[in-house]
Amino acid sequence: ISKGPGNSKSAKSTVVPPGPPVYLDLVYIPNHSNSKNVNVEFFKRVRSSYYVVSGNDSAAEEPSRAVLDSLLEGKAQWESNMQVTLIPTHDSEVMREWYQETHEKQQDLNIMVLASSSTVVMQDESFPACKIEL
Repeated sequence: ISKGPGNSKSAKSTVVPPGPPVYLDLVYIPNHSNSKNVNVEFFKRVRSSYYVVSGNDSAAEEPSRAVLDSLLEGKAQWESNMQVTLIPTHDSEVMREWYQETHEKQQDLNIMVLASSSTVVMQDESFPACKIEL
């Protein structure tokens, strides 16, 4: 019996196992920033100057408050206080509440959240956008 991608049962989750950190310039937080795949260990290991936070589905808890809190906890354990920029793709209620409630801690950890109200308009469609310069 062959198992297709939809039939296979996976372990509890695909969180990042413990190990040495990996440094990147830009990271898209997986699975629309859902806490099933991202935890504190992810942010302790996957260290980036920029993290893109997508998700705009409160029913599916995306983005997850737990993921945003994990960023703070994981970043607090880095040896350096390098600046980190968080780039939300949507203006969600979860993001706004987290930003307001943890703003002081974000500043202490040198985390900046980009708030972009830029919109790209192309022919018959428009979508939110954010310019990233590395």
